[in-house]
Amino acid sequence: MVTNFQISEQDKFSTSDLESLIKFTNSVSVGNQNTAKTYYSRLLFFARFAKTKYGIILDKMVQKLRDNEYNPYNILNEYCVFLKNNYNLSNTTLRDKIITAKTFLEFNDIELNPKKFKLKVRFPKIVFRHKEAIDKEDIIKILNGCSDLRLKTYVMLLSSTGLRATEALSIRIKDLNFGSNDGRPSKAIIRGEYTKTKVDRYVFLTREMEHQMKIWLEYKYRKRRICHIDKETGKNICEYRTPEKKSNDLIFSMYQIEKPRPELLYFNVAHIFSNTLDRIGMGDKEDGNLLRRKITLHSFRRFVKTTISDLGYSDYSEWFIGHAGSTYWRKKDNEKAEIFQKIEPYLTFLNIQQLKRHGADLETKIEELKDINQALREKDKMKEDVIANLSDKLIMLSERLDTLEKLNR
Repeated sequence: MVTNFQISEQDKFSTSDLESLIKFTNSVSVGNQNTAKTYYSRLLFFARFAKTKYGIILDKMVQKLRDNEYNPYNILNEYCVFLKNNYNLSNTTLRDKIITAKTFLEFNDIELNPKKFKLKVRFPKIVFRHKEAIDKEDIIKILNGCSDLRLKTYVMLLSSTGLRATEALSIRIKDLNFGSNDGRPSKAIIRGEYTKTKVDRYVFLTREMEHQMKIWLEYKYRKRRICHIDKETGKNICEYRTPEKKSNDLIFSMYQIEKPRPELLYFNVAHIFSNTLDRIGMGDKEDGNLLRRKITLHSFRRFVKTTISDLGYSDYSEWFIGHAGSTYWRKKDNEKAEIFQKIEPYLTFLNIQQLKRHGADLETKIEELKDINQALREKDKMKEDVIANLSDKLIMLSERLDTLEKLNR
């Protein structure tokens, strides 16, 4: 339920002022709690609009709309102007707030005709800009520029799996399944609560990623010096402690709390990531957008999709990054693992030895192919010689037959 949301001082709304809003968001929270929270924050803008423009609470505006005292299309148009004049919002954000207000009104039995809404309610068009996938050299530069071990591990995980930012942050200790001696790749389980399709899935981990994850976890649960003040004596006490490793711990959570929330971790990691980009000179902003950077945590997802597709495994890439509809959802685990082993070197960034081995393997295969090609050419030459020899013999036989026919005449 979302009734425990904090209302800021500037709004000065009581819970009773927002009964219809809370009822709506509680209904949405049944399906998705995060969506409900997003809708709640968006609709607070609508409540401010009602109070500023009409001097009434949101519930009163809803009632007047039900009684046909207000025209819903005019209200939404005025709301659009209110947002544009009072807040520095991107076109996308502004549109989302209008659409959410429309959904809220429809939930409260205020009928809106889709055709009329499109015709009468105008808001700025969204400019879709082409976004190129980040390349491997950029990722290597970012990884080498990470001074924070946690961030480096997180960025490598995104770059080698194509996970969504929150999906990666939702992984627990017990969700990791490191590879065994039978050669099968390691896995990380993603719970359905945090996937877009709401279905449990897994991703394969490269050997480089497995090694990096082990380094991070060993560091996270290292023995460390803790200083604190004794409550009874008031003395400063320093001692060495080793954090308890619990199976339900989020791998990227810094503090041991009962129910850590991946979405809260995101803001912390995203902030550190932005500072890292600025420090290494890769923090450029998008054209026309002073808030959004060219490189975001989502850029690594595009890299993985493009890399796998360019190798000729487009349908596999859809499954790998968690899109619904790929035929590989129905394939056997060993089939998926076999393809992953082929693409693994292209999702490896800092493991030079592994890349060298891959290069040596390629050179060996090229040499083998050259040998096979030479052998085939020699066989073809032999076949050509045999054919030429047979052709000569046929000519000789033909000449003898001609001679015998002449003698018989």
